Amino acid sequence: MRVQVHYEHANLADHDLQAYEHKLMPELEAMRQASKGFYENDHASINLPVDNDHLRLVQRTAAKHKKVSLIIVVGIGGSNLGTVAVQEAVLGKMHNLDPGKRARILYADTVDADAIARIEGLMRQELSRKRNVLLSVVSKSGGTTESIANFEVLLQTLQRYKKAKAKDYVIVTTDEGSHFWDVANQQGFAVLPIPKKVGGRYSVLSPVGLFPLAVLGVDIKKLLDGAAHMRAACLNVGHRENPAIIRAAILAHAWTHGRCIADNFYFKTDLESIGKWYRQLMGESIGKEWDREHAKQVHMGITPTVSIGSTDLHSMAQLYFGGPDDKIFTLVTVKDWKSKVKVPQMRQYDPLVHNIQGKPLPVIMGAISGGVEATLRKLHRPYCHIELQDAKEESVGALLQLHMMEMIYLAALLDVNPFDQPNVEDYKIETKRILARKR
Repeated sequence: MRVQVHYEHANLADHDLQAYEHKLMPELEAMRQASKGFYENDHASINLPVDNDHLRLVQRTAAKHKKVSLIIVVGIGGSNLGTVAVQEAVLGKMHNLDPGKRARILYADTVDADAIARIEGLMRQELSRKRNVLLSVVSKSGGTTESIANFEVLLQTLQRYKKAKAKDYVIVTTDEGSHFWDVANQQGFAVLPIPKKVGGRYSVLSPVGLFPLAVLGVDIKKLLDGAAHMRAACLNVGHRENPAIIRAAILAHAWTHGRCIADNFYFKTDLESIGKWYRQLMGESIGKEWDREHAKQVHMGITPTVSIGSTDLHSMAQLYFGGPDDKIFTLVTVKDWKSKVKVPQMRQYDPLVHNIQGKPLPVIMGAISGGVEATLRKLHRPYCHIELQDAKEESVGALLQLHMMEMIYLAALLDVNPFDQPNVEDYKIETKRILARKR
């Protein structure tokens, strides 16, 4: 496996894990049944890694845009968080500074006027140099206020430069049959489908994420292969053989013992946006006003937070080690690094920090993450350690699939629905009501 879950220090006894697995047998059976179909029910997202039709459709569409110099993803929440997560993990946060032969990428998510103005300015700069800019517009419902507003702003600029050919540089990804789908067809835009039963926070391995990633040159076949292998593992019967059940049990057990904060601590900067993607996944899947049957008001939730090693050891460690014992930590490390940068042999600086001369930076990072583990053990604070083989496509795909399936199992243990998000609609309704009064 390219992703290993170590849980020896999660304060989860084997008999507890067996009890959680027993409780999850109906959900596991529902998952296994769903894996035999395709997109018939709410568990549909688990089949995205093995959907070769979508893979081929995305590859054909992306092949038409090899000469794009800039792609702008217009979307918010599940429409772009997964794309950002994979792009930064595989290509690096600094990709746009040195893209090489790959396109650069920008994300127009919220209606921040200054941010959108800067994106629009960079877009104009590319277009004025006779380069190609692609708009990848993603909205599952087709009626997301922020996304449609930003799309119209950027489309106007695209049309100013590309005239009648502007439509060739717009890809709309939405539910087939949505109003946006119909409008896109009317306007002559290419469209990619999101399966109706796949919610936004589970859609990264659908055309939502696959298309822009393919344009960037990410190997989406390997991304899906890694996810497919993890999918198989997370459908296993046997509490020690199913990493998603292990993860769900750890989080549920922590919650029952008063630990209502789940901190993902990434010891690699480029993985930070995976944490932000996970934050939505957990926030929307577990944070619920009502139980699964909508019969009892429960106000259930685990608060997901994101930390970066070793940066946040110099901002949050005092709280984590000395503050309240209300957190379950997940330490995420990478075994094989792309770069092997070494500290030079400069003995005159040895008195400042001993034992770093000549050592590779990954060795130093490993010592730091090991120091965090040792400290948590000494303080009897529970943690889980997820070890990635590397930060390449297969490993990243496996990690994303693990988290999506663990969340479905966790929701079953906590008796909430992991697929709906009714309270999110409250602000949307009020927003549209306010806009209706504005001129």
